[in-house]
Amino acid sequence: MAPTQSARPLITYPIATALAFIVSVGLLNNCNSAEWNIPFSGNAYRTSPANSDQGFTRDRGVNWSKSDETISVFFYLNQPASVELAIRASAPSSPSSVVATVGQQRLPFSIQERAPSLVQIGETKELPAGYTKVDLRGGNEVSFHGIQAYDLIVRSDLANLEISFVKNNQGNMFYWGRRGPSVHLRYHVPREQTLKYAYSEITVPESQDPIGSYYMANGFAEGYFGIQVNSPAERRVLFSVWSPFRTDNPREIPEDQRIIALGKGDGVHLGEFGNEGSGGQSYLVYPWQAGRTYRFLTEVVPNGDGQTTYTSWFGDLKKDEWRLIASFRRPKTNTHLRGFHSFLESFYPAHGHQERQANYGNVWVRDTDDSWHACQRATFSVDATGGGGHRLDFTGGSDQNHFYLRNCGFFNERQAAGTSFERSVEPSSPPKIDFEKLPR
Repeated sequence: MAPTQSARPLITYPIATALAFIVSVGLLNNCNSAEWNIPFSGNAYRTSPANSDQGFTRDRGVNWSKSDETISVFFYLNQPASVELAIRASAPSSPSSVVATVGQQRLPFSIQERAPSLVQIGETKELPAGYTKVDLRGGNEVSFHGIQAYDLIVRSDLANLEISFVKNNQGNMFYWGRRGPSVHLRYHVPREQTLKYAYSEITVPESQDPIGSYYMANGFAEGYFGIQVNSPAERRVLFSVWSPFRTDNPREIPEDQRIIALGKGDGVHLGEFGNEGSGGQSYLVYPWQAGRTYRFLTEVVPNGDGQTTYTSWFGDLKKDEWRLIASFRRPKTNTHLRGFHSFLESFYPAHGHQERQANYGNVWVRDTDDSWHACQRATFSVDATGGGGHRLDFTGGSDQNHFYLRNCGFFNERQAAGTSFERSVEPSSPPKIDFEKLPR
């Protein structure tokens, strides 16, 4: 990405501080240097002592008041480089000492001004290509009195250096950028068959299940079904169907276009959802675990009267169990299964710096003639956060008999959107399901 100049003219800073910075980093002597302003609002996280959005605002940076809190800022270098760092920040109460850590390098500095000012941090040794993390922490309890930080400034005179990060809040990108890129698998299914069921299995590797993760197993044109991590104490199985009426507010849906719940399993909560389209939602609070394999089955059947019924079941593969999650009726819809896909997303911005992964194995569809078809191929895609270059930490692929998706964490591996993968399939591996015994 091409370097951008500071979004705020230098004269907005206190003149003495600005001139001192210009002289100290040599901006007056090197007209070939480039400078990037990295907004804290879109590129920083509170990473210690706990992940939290406390003190963050959408477009006013971050404020932290305790010396044991660490704020981490991330940016991507397209080649190895030594860079000069500065910060635009204020110390509203009184001067505060801060330490920046970049890898093994410690760069102490002090913020003196109560108004937003430009302060030099120092020059780094050569950083490798890929993502760089800058950790900022108060010097100690005595010398740290609170900071309001707005931008990390990176400067270099290295030719052809490009730095990638979330540049501005257009399209609410500070929010989406901190959440991280969502990644998807579109499964290749037989086009000549009418499909009734989608089946898949998910295994989340151990330590790849941070808060705010949604591992979507069975996606279809009108909804989605998977598992998520809602808090340290709660996990859910989530199944939702969109209304045919397009709105982000479920209250606006006309009566004749509302999703109707036809049934639900024990302990399942029914309700509505909004802000991403609207419709009917169901979820089961369930303590699923990383390292275990869970199976998902979704049935899509047109009723013959311009409506379609969607039913989903969930179970622990090792226990050979099936639990009904819910059954919904969607009006103004006459279809069987279409648009079969899976995805992986981070839905809490405070945890968008933590890596997550899911393995999607044993993916199948079943047609209306009761024949199974293996989904051996899938095509990878990424949302606008990744596709627009705001975040580059996303990938997917296949590994023997399963597909996988991986995102967030600021790792350096990246897969191109549109790439297709193929998994191996055993000849006798279709799922064994007694459809007559499924709970309804």
